[in-house]
Amino acid sequence: MNVRYRVELSQTERDELTAMLGGGKHAARKLKRSQILLAADRGCRDEEIARTVSVSLSTVGRTKRRFVEGNLERALSEEPRPGAERKLTGKEEALLVATACAKPPAGCKRWTLTLLADTMVKLTDHNSLSGETVRRRLAENDLKPWRRDMWCIPHVDGEYVARMEDVLDLYAETPNPARPLVCFDETPIQLIGEVRQPVPAQPGQRERYDYEYRRNGTANLFVTFDPHRGWRNVKVTDRRAAVDYAHCMRDLVDVHYPDAACIRVVQDNLSIHKPGALYEAFAPAEARRILRRLEFHFTPKHASWLNMVECEISVLQRQCLGRRIDDPKRLRNEIAAWQKRRNKTRARIQWMFTTDKARAKLGRAYPKESKSRVLQKLTNEEKLK
Repeated sequence: MNVRYRVELSQTERDELTAMLGGGKHAARKLKRSQILLAADRGCRDEEIARTVSVSLSTVGRTKRRFVEGNLERALSEEPRPGAERKLTGKEEALLVATACAKPPAGCKRWTLTLLADTMVKLTDHNSLSGETVRRRLAENDLKPWRRDMWCIPHVDGEYVARMEDVLDLYAETPNPARPLVCFDETPIQLIGEVRQPVPAQPGQRERYDYEYRRNGTANLFVTFDPHRGWRNVKVTDRRAAVDYAHCMRDLVDVHYPDAACIRVVQDNLSIHKPGALYEAFAPAEARRILRRLEFHFTPKHASWLNMVECEISVLQRQCLGRRIDDPKRLRNEIAAWQKRRNKTRARIQWMFTTDKARAKLGRAYPKESKSRVLQKLTNEEKLK
């Protein structure tokens, strides 16, 4: 028994170690050190502790020594591990980050670890540099130059703000059956069929399908969603043309909302979303009759996410269309079943984004004139308080 380092725990330390071993998430090494200290406190020999805890004798002696010379926290924690000096200096790391953020060399699609390492060798006095060294330094700066995210950066101006707040105010209004609100959009879909019959699932084995498929053309879905009623309608067409859009608008007026005085339609800026589409499809008198019952509200450019029907289309894709469907008739039947079930439950979208939140979260993006007015309004409200 190692007499030089005798472990004598206080009752508080015993309780802390016992509680640590009794539950919670802790590092495996920390738990083993706790077992070593408790066993040493009971008077167990080092050989017995090493065999019971499955560690080496040196680990047992080192843990006891750190407790006697220090305290419980030191005995349970990791010692600083000596390692090689950082190969890149501060200036060289800054150069690496700047290089990774710059365009790759001609003929290269993107930066790789090997390409960055070779470039740093040319730019510095190092004879060689490993890709792992480059990876660690980039990881410290949360940088992965070989990855890119596609993002739409809108130009926020007065027109953008006006359209956004117009749509948000519509969502916040109290439902009015005489002036219903509907969100409208469309999405294409490929008709894809199986070349080989899939193998059904069974216990212990997932359903299997062949990677090869057969393409049977495309179809288009015109989706209408009433956020207040929890009602949606999906119309399958062979194409997405102005004439098809015009017929959807006539269905809104004559079929879905025949008693409404005015139907307010939220839609994006697609080229067919225009009043002129009705004149291309119908006689002037008929087009004018339909338009008198419609009021169009357009989302800002590059801001179709403001249209609630986008959420509904996403649900449709996840719940119904995320599979191979090759026949237009089957597509219509599947969508009709999904639509019937969802309309029966009156499923709604919990829209949380309001005009006030837009002004708070997108305040920096607002035009300067708008921001100054908002600040002036807040200042006046503070004075009134």
